[in-house]
Amino acid sequence: MGDPVALLAPLIAGGLPVAMGLDLPLGVPRAFAEGRPEAGFPEFLRGLATRPGFFAVNEALETVCPDRPFYPQRGVKGMTRLAHARALGFSEASGLNRLCDLATAERPAGAPVFWTLGANQSGKAAIAAWRDWLAPALAAGAPYRLWPFEGPLASLLAPGQVALAEVYPAEALRHLSLRIPGSKRAHAARQALAPALLARMAELGAMPDAALHAMILAGFGTDAAGEDRLDCLLGVLDMILVLDGHRADIVPPDPWLRRWEGWVLGQHSLPRSMTGA
Repeated sequence: MGDPVALLAPLIAGGLPVAMGLDLPLGVPRAFAEGRPEAGFPEFLRGLATRPGFFAVNEALETVCPDRPFYPQRGVKGMTRLAHARALGFSEASGLNRLCDLATAERPAGAPVFWTLGANQSGKAAIAAWRDWLAPALAAGAPYRLWPFEGPLASLLAPGQVALAEVYPAEALRHLSLRIPGSKRAHAARQALAPALLARMAELGAMPDAALHAMILAGFGTDAAGEDRLDCLLGVLDMILVLDGHRADIVPPDPWLRRWEGWVLGQHSLPRSMTGA
């Protein structure tokens, strides 16, 4: 997509509010945030523009600390998330997780924010987006507002302003009442999803142009990026669900979520550990 700032500039210049879903963490776990001097995550993120060392991924646990939390740089025999958590000063591995990272009745668990290894990780996306885009943009005064930290999504929409919210494609599939027959990574499964996906888009009034229609029918391509293309569309449709009032942007009544941890847009289910499911 190129430079995100360059992408958003012409959209903002059009004079309409802009809403953008991000398939990456917007928030940090409360165990990490406890005792920090900032008022909340937006202020913390803005301050990272002057702390490039924060994003250096640790090779070994000996250098893991709150000022450099990302780990591991590569696979190391015997490494565990518990050891990572304890290196950060947390007593349990659960300290690495935000509430919205935990498994619910609707989807499996997401990965901890600071973990950077394997297919089920989100740390690299956080590094790329925070370091190369969001932190410097916020420090420079970009008109970005972060949901849910700065209010309900609708309240963040104003001319010349961008409302950013975390979306989760695996969650979005459930929100859209769609089932993929297999793994999103498999081309055949993505292609088999096409009729139901197009029907759901028609119900929402989100009509694809010719190029997107052809891509959906083609299963988003046979290359490794096909899953990413599907995820992008799922994120957009999830935003439309909320913006058009088909799904509420509910956030559980926990002040940690609105100040530091964040939440997934449109997520209504609480973690299994809280519901006993």
